[in-house]
Amino acid sequence: MAYVRKDAATLTRAEKRRFVNALLEVKRRGEYDELVRLHIAYNSADGERGLRTAHMAPSFLPWHRRLLLELEGALRRVDSSVTLPYWDWTRDRTTTSAPWTADLMGGNGRRSDGRVTTGPFAHREGNWPIRVGVTDEGFLTRDLGRHRDPIGLPTKSDLDRALKDPAYDVAPWDSTVTRGFRNKLEGWGTGRGSVSWRNHNRVHRWVGGVMLGAAAVNDPVFWLHHAFVDLQWYRWQRRHRGAAYAPATPPRRGDDQHGRVVARHERLPPWDVTPGELEDVGRIYRYA
Repeated sequence: MAYVRKDAATLTRAEKRRFVNALLEVKRRGEYDELVRLHIAYNSADGERGLRTAHMAPSFLPWHRRLLLELEGALRRVDSSVTLPYWDWTRDRTTTSAPWTADLMGGNGRRSDGRVTTGPFAHREGNWPIRVGVTDEGFLTRDLGRHRDPIGLPTKSDLDRALKDPAYDVAPWDSTVTRGFRNKLEGWGTGRGSVSWRNHNRVHRWVGGVMLGAAAVNDPVFWLHHAFVDLQWYRWQRRHRGAAYAPATPPRRGDDQHGRVVARHERLPPWDVTPGELEDVGRIYRYA
């Protein structure tokens, strides 16, 4: 029977407590840091050689869907009642609204060094050391809203712009395409600076701190953010019945993207699963 992922703003006190406790236990067991390492290992960009799976590629959505299932499985091995909540950043848009409460994600980082000092993941609690990253900081950092150069979260209209595109993705299957649901949702836009960060990307920028880099998984809000991104894929599928992941077949030899993107029925590293097999997860979970 499929379990349910809920809006973080609707969680009861008991649900929040059980979710946080399961997260802390997965961290204690070392499983959480392995997922941080995995995300770093597969964080490649357009200009890099070889296969791209996690970002700037059609497989952005199925790859992160599989990553979410990895954490969710670990959480449910600790407490079978726990599922991943999602953060609706089109509605909960302030630094004090859900999920930035002391009983869930904690709050903003302090101005001096970005260190989070409230909530269960604050460094002073001793339960959330940052062991895997691209900097030497050993504590969780945030800069909600980017106080020195403020930016806002994406709006419902920003999200709808992506959802109404009937194509999943288009050639050349990277961050430069201006058509296709995947890149509009992932958020690689034209221009420079904040105007080019949209939807998924803009949320990472808005949270700031460790969420800015390949080690973004170190902030547990990563999962709530990506659960909401995953929900958009589900909504897009319902809006465009019959539309499927693309490309259906691998780019041919001579194409600049040959060997660089995963086709619908190809294996999605590092797992033995294809994007096509991840299109329908209705038997595993659903969204409230």
